Amino acid sequence: MSLTRSERGAAAVEFALVVPLLLALLLGIIEFGHYFNVQISATHAAREAARTMSITGNWTKAEDAGRKASPTLKQSLVTLNRNPLSCSPGATVSVTVTYKFDSYTGIVKNKDLIGKATQRCGG
Repeated sequence: MSLTRSERGAAAVEFALVVPLLLALLLGIIEFGHYFNVQISATHAAREAARTMSITGNWTKAEDAGRKASPTLKQSLVTLNRNPLSCSPGATVSVTVTYKFDSYTGIVKNKDLIGKATQRCGG
């Protein structure tokens, strides 16, 4: 009887020791997944903008295509840039998408995530 009485709160103590570690691991997985998803969205937006710019040569259409390709991003935090400003046949155009990233937990604030794409102009 004294043996079972001495182990009476062991499960509660073990639970209290393990739960913070499991929660930290879970939050880390969620944060990394969110970061990775935003990075992929920024790269996809750059790819679509570069593709549209290389086909049409119109930056307004290319910027619109890039923004439509990333609907999960807050559009007010997305910046699209191109180099060179015009797209002559045979040249290459590079598009860079910059996104101000904030994590769910607030550990990372205003980190610039950059997505890049390059495409040959003229199709």
